[in-house]
Amino acid sequence: MAALLASVVDKMQDMPVGGGKIGNSDPTVDRDRAEYGEEAGDKVVVGMLCDKKDVYQKIDMRGRASWTATMPNDLDEAAENEETEKYAVLIRNRKSYDSRKKLEIDSIVIQSPLLKNILHDPLKDYPGVVTTLSRLIFSAPFKPFVHRRRQLDAAFSEECDEDTRNHITLLKDVLHGELGDIIATTEDYIKQRVVSYEEIWTIFEPGCIVYATRSGKPIAARLVDSQFIKHHLIGPCFQLRCDKVDWDGSQFGYDETPFFITPFEGTVPITELDCFPISYHPNEEAVREKLIARGRQFETLAGYHYKSYTGRAIQITRDGPQMMTVDGRIIIDGNAYRKANAHLRLYLKPIGRIKAAINVQAFDMDDEWSECDSTYGDDKLEAHDTTDKHRRPLKEEQLLICAPVIRGYALRAKLWLEFFVDSVSEIVFNDNAFDSLVMPEDHKSLILAVAQEQVRKKNVFDDVISGKGRGIIMLLSGGPGIGKTLTAESVAEHMRVPLYMMSGGDLGATSSDVEAGLTRVLNMVARWDAVLLLDECDVFLEARSRHDLDRNCIVSIFLRTLEYYEGLLFLTTNRVKNMDEAFNSRIHFRLAYPDLDAKARGMVWQGFLDRQQGGHDVGSEEMARLEKLEINGRVIKNVLKSSTLLASHKNERLGFKHIETVLGVNGYEV
Repeated sequence: MAALLASVVDKMQDMPVGGGKIGNSDPTVDRDRAEYGEEAGDKVVVGMLCDKKDVYQKIDMRGRASWTATMPNDLDEAAENEETEKYAVLIRNRKSYDSRKKLEIDSIVIQSPLLKNILHDPLKDYPGVVTTLSRLIFSAPFKPFVHRRRQLDAAFSEECDEDTRNHITLLKDVLHGELGDIIATTEDYIKQRVVSYEEIWTIFEPGCIVYATRSGKPIAARLVDSQFIKHHLIGPCFQLRCDKVDWDGSQFGYDETPFFITPFEGTVPITELDCFPISYHPNEEAVREKLIARGRQFETLAGYHYKSYTGRAIQITRDGPQMMTVDGRIIIDGNAYRKANAHLRLYLKPIGRIKAAINVQAFDMDDEWSECDSTYGDDKLEAHDTTDKHRRPLKEEQLLICAPVIRGYALRAKLWLEFFVDSVSEIVFNDNAFDSLVMPEDHKSLILAVAQEQVRKKNVFDDVISGKGRGIIMLLSGGPGIGKTLTAESVAEHMRVPLYMMSGGDLGATSSDVEAGLTRVLNMVARWDAVLLLDECDVFLEARSRHDLDRNCIVSIFLRTLEYYEGLLFLTTNRVKNMDEAFNSRIHFRLAYPDLDAKARGMVWQGFLDRQQGGHDVGSEEMARLEKLEINGRVIKNVLKSSTLLASHKNERLGFKHIETVLGVNGYEV
């Protein structure tokens, strides 16, 4: 059998195929193999044959591609070759489906060095155009020639030599024949300040400032490019990709903002479009001044700020942006917002590199835009370190296109939100809040001294283990309505720092939820140097038992977490006797609030009455009767509020009769 196979192989090698024999009959191959010391008939190592092999694409009837070694015989000679290189302008034509002409220009290739020099300045900074290329190609609809038509006309009119003039005339004739109608239509639209959907691209030149509104607020952005697309949600539309200046918590940069214009019939006024170049705005100068002023405020709000806010805000949810009303104090902190909402992180383009990227053809290293501040690229820069000395001031054009919102935290709503810059204001602090506390002066002095020094020197004292034991924990105990919560509020108001009020319900019910929530809040509050108030914290302080393991776990988590808290914490409770023994070593300062005596109640009554708008008619004898009522400070406040409303309803000045009426309704006899 082996002998038979060998005989067949020998015969196959002797059979002629294509003028040769099967096997290694190519002398070139034989030479290459000989160089590697191989005999004829030996296997060639893959990739070691020093030669090339051409294969050709073949399309079947179903449009599927495959490759063949046979060259197609229906190929035309290349249209662009050494012969065409000598022409100043090369016109690529294609079949036109317009009933008015047979052909239309697909693209224009500028090969003339004279024309490239003329086009350099008029088309400078236009995206996608580099006039220094050996073959400068423009494709239909030839946007650069339409958008920069006035600059081109001026350049074409300048004095030049005869050869350059002839080349300019040639190009002008080509452009006029192809773009004469669209340019005339565009000029007519601009004169009438209207536009059609088909020619809408003619009014949007890359680099122009686009004006629009978002959430009822004016916004400006710089146009990068525009095109007709089919959007997956809104269908066919005209898309504008724009840049606005934003702040991500550590740097200013450009954030891409898309705008869309849906198709419309006929022509519409340009200012009725969803967005349009700001140059068409009837009050352009006033709008620019307003946006630049808002941009300056936006710039000053970069970093960490404790402010007041009244107005609408935006919450980003899984279902999209949701509007809500906020009236209270907020913390502006883009860095903390970014860490708490990693899925909403901004990816900004550094400001200093944008113009340099566009201005490829200029090669101007002295261009002020070509420099990039290294501070902008430092993603590790914390918000508290992001001060004015680390940042370049924004230029006026950048201020114009600043974002209308700044990101931060609403203290009352306990939500991360986007706040409108023009609704942010300074806080009007109550300088008399701490003085209105009804407690011994030495107690007040001690509380204030501990609180102020903790904020100033929290990193001075440290435990054996670094980062442990840097915080201060104060326990305020006593009955309801005697000033425990007011103490923490007054301290924060006096120090002009945020007050974060937290209750057991804010942290969840399970041990894992409590640990995650508590760690998040403690880190956030310590970052802001805020005062943390954990009101009615009995569930965390209560002594552990053998039967409730889940609550024991919560208490253990609370004990362990407090060891590493670096801020000022007020704990309030009504049941100090039930407190777990482990807390005794962790609490730095205890203050037990006794029930209010007659003198203290009189001071509370008098304090609220003195702050009464419009004054009051409560005399000293009537005050003596009121202070005898054994009620706490919260009840006193509620009674006076109801009495004020009653007096206002009757258009009368607040008097004892109004207070007496309210007390009687609540079951108290004066």
